[in-house]
Amino acid sequence: MAIDFLRVGGSRRPVLIDPRDIFRALPTKPWPRLRLEQGEVLKGWFGRKDARDVVIKQNTGGGKTVVGLLIAQSSINDGVGPAIYLTPDTYLAAQAKKEAERLGIAVTGDRYDERFVSSEAILVTTFQKLVNGRSSFGVIGTGRSITSIGTVIVDDAHAALALAERQFTVTVARSHPAYNSLVSLFQDSFEQQSPSGWTAIDGGVPSTPVAVPFWDWSSRVERVRAILQPFASDDDEKWIYFAWPALSQVLSLCSATVTAEQFEIKPLCTPIDLIPAFAQAKRRIYLTATLADDSVLVTELGAGAADVAAPVTPERAADLGDRLILAPLALNPSADEGVVREMVKEISDGDWASDGTTESEPINVIVLVPSDARAAAWQPFANHTCHVDDLHEVVAKLKSGEHLGLVVLVNKYDGVDLPGDACRLLVIDGVPFPLSPSESREASALRGTDTFAARQVQKIEQGMGRGIRDAEDYCAVLVLGADLAMTLRAPAYLRHYSPATRRQIDLSADIAAQIKNQGLESIREVVALFLSRDPGWLAASSEAIAGIEYDHAGQVSDIAAARRRGFDLARANQMAEASSEIKHALTSIASPYEAGWYEEEAARYQHFVDRDGAQGTLRHASIANLNVMTPLAVPPVTRSRPAAEQARAASDFLAAHYSTGVELELGIQAMLGGMVFDPARVPEAEEAFERLGRHLGFPSERPDKIYKTGPDALWSVREDLQLVIELKTGVARQDLRIIKTELDQLSGHVNWHAENYGSGYDNVPVLVHPSSVHRADGTPAPGTRILTPEGIEQLKDRVRAFSREVAMNGGWKNEDRVRALLASHQLLGRNALLRSSVRPTREE
Repeated sequence: MAIDFLRVGGSRRPVLIDPRDIFRALPTKPWPRLRLEQGEVLKGWFGRKDARDVVIKQNTGGGKTVVGLLIAQSSINDGVGPAIYLTPDTYLAAQAKKEAERLGIAVTGDRYDERFVSSEAILVTTFQKLVNGRSSFGVIGTGRSITSIGTVIVDDAHAALALAERQFTVTVARSHPAYNSLVSLFQDSFEQQSPSGWTAIDGGVPSTPVAVPFWDWSSRVERVRAILQPFASDDDEKWIYFAWPALSQVLSLCSATVTAEQFEIKPLCTPIDLIPAFAQAKRRIYLTATLADDSVLVTELGAGAADVAAPVTPERAADLGDRLILAPLALNPSADEGVVREMVKEISDGDWASDGTTESEPINVIVLVPSDARAAAWQPFANHTCHVDDLHEVVAKLKSGEHLGLVVLVNKYDGVDLPGDACRLLVIDGVPFPLSPSESREASALRGTDTFAARQVQKIEQGMGRGIRDAEDYCAVLVLGADLAMTLRAPAYLRHYSPATRRQIDLSADIAAQIKNQGLESIREVVALFLSRDPGWLAASSEAIAGIEYDHAGQVSDIAAARRRGFDLARANQMAEASSEIKHALTSIASPYEAGWYEEEAARYQHFVDRDGAQGTLRHASIANLNVMTPLAVPPVTRSRPAAEQARAASDFLAAHYSTGVELELGIQAMLGGMVFDPARVPEAEEAFERLGRHLGFPSERPDKIYKTGPDALWSVREDLQLVIELKTGVARQDLRIIKTELDQLSGHVNWHAENYGSGYDNVPVLVHPSSVHRADGTPAPGTRILTPEGIEQLKDRVRAFSREVAMNGGWKNEDRVRALLASHQLLGRNALLRSSVRPTREE
């Protein structure tokens, strides 16, 4: 007869709450025991299980999914259900369900499954299903019934943070009729904030994003509502349909930013309180591997700052797989990245000797790139190029053990697991650029700050984690680009890597020191030794990682906690208190530049109760950081003039910014990397031109950013001579010839110079443009010079050559040496820029 053993002893069977006991009792678990690290974090969580918010940090591949599922089951058994397990996308949700099935834990993907409602199964779904303005779990203020959730597990919390922002943001494309209505509503605002920015927006030319000033937003917010409301109930209008029911409730507490491509509306903090299923859950557990700055959990998900500051981690950080991490440009800053790509392709084919024959087993190489433009550089070598919507099949083949060769993944730095032979060599070729208008504006405002460094490192470390999934896995990592190489050398960046990754970088640096300036062959040999599991490497690596501990304190900045409190106070209509919260926290920020950015937010709240005071606050902010919005009273133009002879100024600047020759070369390479003709990187190009002037010893500024009028950049090459520079690096139309409005704009800048500098000062108008040919209906200003892409490359070559030589033996600290090298590379005076320029020619 059949015996139902589930009924045997049932009345006497205790309800298991400790997640480790739950695992031991699972009848179908695929392995006999938990990993040591999993047991440690489960013990740590169980000791704090009644805390509202708990952050669990484990290295990539540390088994976080199993940990999250066991915690969810523990909470159900403890009466803190229903429980929901959230992932960033459907692919990872499917992976989590498979893991649960292997363990024998009951899960469902159906939000209405009675087993979920009755706390008999864990709901596994995407973060977006729960957190959106039309959530089936209920949204305050919409009349939808509210579903109570006891426990929420957020897997890959770093990815969820970006999703949370996106779920409450409305982005109106230029092609949509609402775009023109919104732009017309704020036309005078854009003209006041940036006349040149408005010209670009009106003409459809990519440019630096322009913010709607908060005083105009406040007075016209109901007209914005009237424009958007008609589209909000049409489920074909995906850009607004899911966000609007929540966004509309905090519309007055939003910022608006516009470019020629889109109009973006975004809350100052995520109004997560409008989703009670998340906001009111008794337990919220965040699983993460790479949060260098935990502050975003507070600002975007409303987590408690004190709880977040005390993460749960394994006792040791040695649960990370083995990695060799090298930056070819750090070994040889003049290395040709094209040759590096060719080497990577040969390694994927097993051609270790670069002789056209196969000396070793072919391997799978994964290349992470931020954009299609960067992917194009790999096109001659790639076997597959995948985007988010078409990578599932390729990833499945890789994980099955199939050899696919060199696979390029576009803008997919997290959420893809590639264990074992699926990825033995990982190449990170750039980090994602800020894509939205507000992200781009914030990146410009924070570039060079510690906050910016932490965010960059977090993205890089996310990418590095793709190739190792457990402590026994191994993967070589190459990082391309001067900006990435800098993060492996500069202390300001290094300190933001996790402890285990820092130790691997240090170990790799010891290897790198032995092969510096020896060419790519040495890199090839070191990678071969690593992949062949050389005993010498294995011994050194094991010793280096042993004993490494996690950072046991979370990083939550005072300004992050204040921003969250300020937003919550503003939601309660306590605007003065909201502004005061942020202003008080500004004293904790060491950099006045960074403090200025957040001071703009304080002024925004202050405007509701003290308009004149808000303008004063904004004026103070704009002095510290020229990227904040322009106050109503614009500062008068101050003449820019050299304070010292060029070589002395250049030497002083370089000595103040670089401590080693390698850092100098990488820093200049990274700066030159921003001087590109790319519609997506216009702000970086403008900043790069300003920084180049300073590197060469010229007073350099961005009048359009400071005064909201004038050229994009201005170099004072002599006391009485300025280069008036207008950038059109975002031009992407089919006919690239210079059009009349572009010439007129440059002529306007010449007039601006004459008005503000007066007699005795001369100027040279410079247009950075894809073409030197102008249409017949336009007339260039007298003396106009054009910097085309060819000219830019010539300029870069001269600057690179200068940086290579001046970096030797501390040459940048020697004024005479700097002067000699500036002269030999034709970088003195006006010729520094104009030597690579050409005269404009009229179309035939």
